[in-house]
Amino acid sequence: VRAEHGYSLTRACKIINYPRSLYYYVSIKDDSEVIAKLTELAKKQSEGQDKFYSRIRNEGKTWNHKRVSRVYKMMGLNKRKKTRKRLPARVKQPLIVPEQPNDTWSMDFMHDTLMGGRKFRVLNIIDDFNREALRTDPHYSIGSKLVIKTLDRLVLERGKPKAIRADNGPEFISLELSEWCFQRGIKLLFIQPGRPMQNGFIERFNRSFRENVLDANLFESIHQARELSDEFQEDYNFHRPHESLGNLSPINYKLKSCG
Repeated sequence: VRAEHGYSLTRACKIINYPRSLYYYVSIKDDSEVIAKLTELAKKQSEGQDKFYSRIRNEGKTWNHKRVSRVYKMMGLNKRKKTRKRLPARVKQPLIVPEQPNDTWSMDFMHDTLMGGRKFRVLNIIDDFNREALRTDPHYSIGSKLVIKTLDRLVLERGKPKAIRADNGPEFISLELSEWCFQRGIKLLFIQPGRPMQNGFIERFNRSFRENVLDANLFESIHQARELSDEFQEDYNFHRPHESLGNLSPINYKLKSCG
């Protein structure tokens, strides 16, 4: 870049998103693999050093924490621009963690806007047992019929849950959804109005989805939103360490717990 365009070192590094410190860095040890892996993670994730280290260990890498930490700081990743501060988390009512998959599912909606100004919604559904994301479905419009259609597909794929938890949105309190649950022997649980903390498992998932998908991208089309949602769901389920699961991913936690 410098040779072709005559840019200064500082400007060239900014253009290719390369830490200037690495230009001068001469390592006694070969840290190229660590640098490559941290660069890959930093491009895709907004997580911090500890999450990156857990991902690396879960992939079978044997690099120790001190080495990863040294390279992480040397690359300047600890100085990345942070997202805007969110309001302090409200005190949540205790949620009972199910003892097995399909005991309780939680579902909720999120909202965002395409670059052209058109609004869309996302239906998120998780299994409370291991926080596995069962669906992250963006659509221009989501009514009770689409919610039921999505649940039908999930039941065919995974079997039915004992209960489903939701807020008091019109799509969830509809007669159609109540009848669908009643006919299948599924208990429909509603949180108290204005108490999203009572749906704490999916609220935490929503924050991760917001930070890594909705706030991290500008969507040109609903198709693009679906593609990025699918990519996030796969990474979240199979690779993303979850502190409450012992830094295992949801799928690995289920395999360890259920065999």
